[in-house]
Amino acid sequence: MSARHEHDAATCGGFGVDAGVGLRGGPRTDIGVADVLPQVRLCGLTKRFGKVLANDDITLSIMPGRIKALLGENGAGKSTLMAMLAGRFRPDAGHIEVAGAPVRFDSPRQGIAAGIGMVYQHFMLVENMTVAENVLLGQEGGFVLSPARMRAVVGQLSERFGLGMDPGARVGDLSMGARQRVEILKLLYRESRVLIFDEPTAVLTPPEAESLFCALRAMSAQGKAIVFISHKLEEVLSVADEIAILRKGRIEGEFLASEVDSPAELARRMVGRDVVLDIPREPVSPGPVVLTVRGLSGNGLSDVSLSLRQGEILAVVGVAGNGQQQLVETLCGLSRPEAGQVELLGHAWAEFYKRRDWGGALAWVPEDRAGLATCRSLDLTDNLLLTTREGFSRGIWLDRARASEAARDIVREQNVQPGRIGLQAWKFSGGNLQKFVLGRELLRRPRLLVAEQPTQGLDIPATEAVWQRLLAARQSTGVLLVTGDLAEALQLADRVAVMFRGRVMGQFPVTDAAQVDRMGSLMAGLSE
Repeated sequence: MSARHEHDAATCGGFGVDAGVGLRGGPRTDIGVADVLPQVRLCGLTKRFGKVLANDDITLSIMPGRIKALLGENGAGKSTLMAMLAGRFRPDAGHIEVAGAPVRFDSPRQGIAAGIGMVYQHFMLVENMTVAENVLLGQEGGFVLSPARMRAVVGQLSERFGLGMDPGARVGDLSMGARQRVEILKLLYRESRVLIFDEPTAVLTPPEAESLFCALRAMSAQGKAIVFISHKLEEVLSVADEIAILRKGRIEGEFLASEVDSPAELARRMVGRDVVLDIPREPVSPGPVVLTVRGLSGNGLSDVSLSLRQGEILAVVGVAGNGQQQLVETLCGLSRPEAGQVELLGHAWAEFYKRRDWGGALAWVPEDRAGLATCRSLDLTDNLLLTTREGFSRGIWLDRARASEAARDIVREQNVQPGRIGLQAWKFSGGNLQKFVLGRELLRRPRLLVAEQPTQGLDIPATEAVWQRLLAARQSTGVLLVTGDLAEALQLADRVAVMFRGRVMGQFPVTDAAQVDRMGSLMAGLSE
């Protein structure tokens, strides 16, 4: 048994995984064997949106008992491809086969009926219901069962796949990782044979992510076909059996994960060049204090205190839903502080938000880049003007031509693709839209920048570009980086503050190795 195989067998000991079957690095290397029928086969799928060719003649096999990672840059066509597989979009050409038979999906319900399910980044659960009630919600005959029988059915399912869930637990009391396992149970109850996971670790702590990987291996070992979409290449290499790479809407390569020696090699195969996400940090002398928070409480926060100086990056890390959103909304003026003090650029909160300076003050890059940061139906010039209108106005007159030129400059400098400012925002991938939003906010020359999950869901080149801009902005700006990605925090930040259930569990410089080692535990609420 290989060292990696021994590690998987040990760490997944509670997840019902056969140590000799289906683990990364194990003996199963039967990719494409003739006597195994694909669970799903995509045959020449093509999809266009107007003039944009999202998927171009894609043929792909998804095998039972295998974990296939689907990689590609933002805009490569991954989401469109999976949307066709799940029944959300119909292909313009080509067809889908399930267990060797051609099928046509006109709705997600038909995809689910065919055994294809998707676990999305944003969970669809009723918090006041139990785990068992959520799993059986909407299922034929589900609520005919007694509560005890419901718990028994779901408990047996959880035990079979090693998910370790209490079927009687209230969903609102569960961690994000446990809620994700409820979503998995919903698909397993529906007897889904193909499970698609889209950036599944974005809201998980490191221990929860490892638990998820163990569950994926357990499901794979019992014959489920898994599609794993992620931009975290270390995760891909740790869990996948096979890897397929999409580039500009086409399959550019398929290979075994065991054929890849390192994340750097995988990145090179994905983007066609060497990528090193280890950006040198120029030393910067800290300037004046730009943010002070003392004893901030209420609205989900409890006695939060922190400070930030010009010339430094403070990373606020934690699993989603632990007060980061409430903190950001307060700092950015959406919520009034209920208790405690907030000072922005030397002004009390109320005084600061009476001033409403468009430039040289505070800029915000929201997590919801497609809904809050931009307006989907507007083009890039109008999206630029959402937060910069005062900079292009003189009295009642708006200099739209100058705004359009500024939008072109951002598109050119940030390599936003496709490079046409007249396109509506919804036609851009998440990574390209994020680069534009960051460029727009930096155009305001802020002294305080709040960057909320700036690279969540972004591919390697887009992440690289965003990291470079944030480090460059640090020269003249204080950056509050809100992220759930520990690697991102350690790469960019000078100091880290860990949040759990609205409290700051600890603050320390990233050079404090002992504290850094505790970050995962602090994110889970373990102070010792």
